[in-house]
Amino acid sequence: MADTVVPAASASPPAPERLSLSSKLAFGAGDLSPGMAALVIGFFQALFLTTVAGLSPGAVGIILLLGRVWDAITDPFMGMISDRTRSRFGRRRFWLLVGAVPFGILYFLLWWVPPFADIGTFFYYLVVILAFNTIYTVVNVPYTSLTAELTSDYDERTSLNSFRFAFSIGGSLLIGILHGVFVTRFCADPTACRPGESQAGYMLSAAIFGIVMIFPFFWAVAGTRERYTPGAESTMPPSIIAQLKVAVQNRPFLFVIGIYLCSWMALQITQNVIGFYLTFYLRRADLFPIVLLAVQGSAMLFLFIWSAVSRQIGKQNTYYAGMIFWIAVMAGLFFVGPEQITLVLILAFLAGVGIATAYLVPWSMLPDVVDLDELNTGQRREGIFYGVMTFTQKTCVGLGIALTLQALQWYGFNGNLLPGQQPESALLALRWMIGPVPTVILLIGIFLVWRYPLTKARHAEILATLAERKAA
Repeated sequence: MADTVVPAASASPPAPERLSLSSKLAFGAGDLSPGMAALVIGFFQALFLTTVAGLSPGAVGIILLLGRVWDAITDPFMGMISDRTRSRFGRRRFWLLVGAVPFGILYFLLWWVPPFADIGTFFYYLVVILAFNTIYTVVNVPYTSLTAELTSDYDERTSLNSFRFAFSIGGSLLIGILHGVFVTRFCADPTACRPGESQAGYMLSAAIFGIVMIFPFFWAVAGTRERYTPGAESTMPPSIIAQLKVAVQNRPFLFVIGIYLCSWMALQITQNVIGFYLTFYLRRADLFPIVLLAVQGSAMLFLFIWSAVSRQIGKQNTYYAGMIFWIAVMAGLFFVGPEQITLVLILAFLAGVGIATAYLVPWSMLPDVVDLDELNTGQRREGIFYGVMTFTQKTCVGLGIALTLQALQWYGFNGNLLPGQQPESALLALRWMIGPVPTVILLIGIFLVWRYPLTKARHAEILATLAERKAA
């Protein structure tokens, strides 16, 4: 089988490759802008398009699905392109320079409401979202591929990803709080902000953060160095189909895809629904900044705690522990009532404890899979593996979000109605989507982690065999 590893009896793992603090900080900075953008888009885009831009939930679901599918299609191609890129800035960092400025401009355009009729508005947001997702791919696929290029050490990769997601979550924490403040700044009643009032706040936030998001990419380029050795691409399959075939034949890779898919789908569904849940079920839209502070703050803190725990108990056991917290929160949010605001904030903090493992564990597993592929093929193809992973994730998550928004429309949600006016059927649908639905998805992820075959011991055997081969 493609993932069979025959350990070399006389080989031993190479010495750990430790990275400097400055390199880890610079690498982490590369995910600051994508993390900030992803947070606002995940929590606010569906709500913005329905209640401010005036589109129906079904139309928004179609736009977001098409955007995700397009994003997924471009990811493997970007992975292949970055694998083959040659420049003075390396294979990956070159694309951070290319995409930095367009990233900020297109982010701003996501939040502008055009003076068009419904059909014109639909196509405006479809085009802008496709364009933004394209530039997001241009920077994010090469950036995530850097993980395997900076170090091959099993635990150091987990540490590296803890810095990455600390920046990502820290940036999303900052923008989540300030964005929520900006959106309600022009509202007469922050708990029931009308579309015309919140539109000015969205524009102010987009202008400020669209500029801010340009600069972290330059820090990442300046502070990291790729360790890629030229010549490894000489036997690379010439077509994307051939590379996809190689990727899906790697059995541990399929498990990592499944684990990440379950974690991320649960997170994305929750993100897209939480705005509706706070605004229309709890009737407290003003809680947005506080909830984001609780979730993202605890997630950022526990990234480093879980990273340390992972060194002692392994990635799989760390994932199990985090999911227990998250599933408990999902159950609590289903049963909580509009008057139990303190309990909601406690649950938001506990959710961050579990969400941290969803960020950390799957992404720290993926570089180990790349090492296995190098053992089996003699090539370093980080780009294609990261591209295929995000291709699968974005397609499936896009479908899940589209169905979620369509379900809201089926159950009677109306974006033109204020809090307190939505039908009970729509409120019940919100509770199901914030609780039982993500729980089932997370349980599937736990099962996949339990079956994941690439343990720490097996990865050590892979590195030992690679080291012996290179020394021969």
